[in-house]
Amino acid sequence: MRSEEFVRGLAPQVPVPGADPRRVLENAVVRLLKLRPFYGHLLLGFRRRLISASHPLGVTIVNGTPTLVVDPDKFSSYTPFEQQALLEHGLKHILHLHPVRGRGRHRLTWDVATDLAINPFVEEMPADAPRPERFGLESGLAAEEYARLLSPRFDLGGLEGEGVGDASEDVGGRPREDADNPVPLDDHLIWSEADSTPERLAEQVVLDLVREACCKVRGEVPDDVRALVEGWLAPPVIPWRQVLCQFIGTAGRIGRQSTWQREHRRFEHDTPGTRKRRQLNLLVAIDVSESTDRQPLREAFAHELLQIARGRECLITVLYAHSRIRRIERFRSSQMVAEVVSGGGFTDLRPVFDFARAMHPRPAAIIYLTDGEGPAPAAMEFPTLWVLTPEGKRPVDWGVELRLSAEKQLNL
Repeated sequence: MRSEEFVRGLAPQVPVPGADPRRVLENAVVRLLKLRPFYGHLLLGFRRRLISASHPLGVTIVNGTPTLVVDPDKFSSYTPFEQQALLEHGLKHILHLHPVRGRGRHRLTWDVATDLAINPFVEEMPADAPRPERFGLESGLAAEEYARLLSPRFDLGGLEGEGVGDASEDVGGRPREDADNPVPLDDHLIWSEADSTPERLAEQVVLDLVREACCKVRGEVPDDVRALVEGWLAPPVIPWRQVLCQFIGTAGRIGRQSTWQREHRRFEHDTPGTRKRRQLNLLVAIDVSESTDRQPLREAFAHELLQIARGRECLITVLYAHSRIRRIERFRSSQMVAEVVSGGGFTDLRPVFDFARAMHPRPAAIIYLTDGEGPAPAAMEFPTLWVLTPEGKRPVDWGVELRLSAEKQLNL
């Protein structure tokens, strides 16, 4: 008997009454690691958020961070292998970049189309999940093709609504499911949170997830996503300057502030208006150990950072470090200068993050130019971009990886 069949034989086939909902989620992740290790290791790269919601789970990318949102009570109402299927379903949405590919499309049509594209290839999905045959369509099409075929079936209204016509809705504002109108079981509304992540940066995030999972499973990828994964591992070259610019732009979105200089749209003179806060507080760390002592590389990185910083109001703290912080400099955007500092010795990445935790105000993000050789914190609350040398290796599972290629370093 195969190990997968053995585990299936031991696992209960119905929800377990009285089980701790949070424990149920942990058990589902463990089963995924045992039965579908590639998907299990992908999931370990997600930040988890437990909430009370209208769906059992949902996935998205928030400010460059892959995120799993789960309602433990609703999730535990499914059988163990339906739970595993729902997790795999969400991971395939991320592998296909569905949260960012649907920008500007009619939401309900895109929601259903993306599910039709992946549900036929997920075993044990609940019976009420949308499937192509329920619409009289063939399996194996891309989400965009399903969206085109579905458009005439929905009386489409504005992009913000669910359409107009005779489709009924439940109390939550979602279309009520019936035989002719199946709706996704997972939460697609949270895909709007991915709007904070530019598409190029989202591609880099997913590439990092795929590369890490493949490394953990030694290249043993399920047949149903093998071609997709191979495409990720041999992607078109993503311009590192563009990714760096998008990462900084995402980190700079730090909310709104009140001001009497702008009139409130609803309450006019009685309430201050709001305006976007655009000042960026950024921490940049430069590894000055011998392994990264390459003048063209550092000059290219500093030059690009300088160009980006001059385009906005920002405060940048630059740390030059190896086993300890050797030098600290702070620049306003108008004062930025590209500079190269030489160093030596071994590398310890932790002092930079200790410094970040003590900063006031705290940095919106950390950018670390390094080869990754050295100890780093096990977890970090700051969005982090690892800018690696050509032979470098990301030292931990968290953060976004960006690699500088040798030709691009000199192409200023």
